[in-house]
Amino acid sequence: MPKINIVMVEPEIPQNTGNVARTCAATGASLHLVKPMGFTVDDKKLKRAGLDYWHFLDITYYDNLADFFEKTKGSKYFFFSTKAPHVYSDMEYPDDCYILFGKETKGLPEKLLFDNPDTTVRIPMIGEARSLNLSNSVAIAVYEILRQWGYPELECNGKLREFDWNNAK
Repeated sequence: MPKINIVMVEPEIPQNTGNVARTCAATGASLHLVKPMGFTVDDKKLKRAGLDYWHFLDITYYDNLADFFEKTKGSKYFFFSTKAPHVYSDMEYPDDCYILFGKETKGLPEKLLFDNPDTTVRIPMIGEARSLNLSNSVAIAVYEILRQWGYPELECNGKLREFDWNNAK
């Protein structure tokens, strides 16, 4: 199965990270957390947002952004930002790519964005809106990548509890 790597750089809000962890568990994506973080990994709010999905997760922690780039050297990166020059859905995402999201209050460092103009992407929104919720942005990005890949190994047909879709009119 192709792999998506979600990178949260210095996340500040435990509920957002918990929601992203749940998205990882539901899609098979790996979660990468770059310190410092605004909470501890045993935070009740973090665990509550992720519910009972923690045992499904593949999580890697990094001391800082330099540590992350050193340990993932040679990988393909996409930087999500409200300041980006490209639309996220116009990109083609390769297997084992890393999609990076900055902290809730500041986003990713502008120097990092400026140095990577070809892979810095934006989710379109009304100009007056400052930004989308971080965990919502991650979900939008992950599902666009999965859509491009044809939803590999994901269940695409739901099941009713009381009825059989095969008997529908």
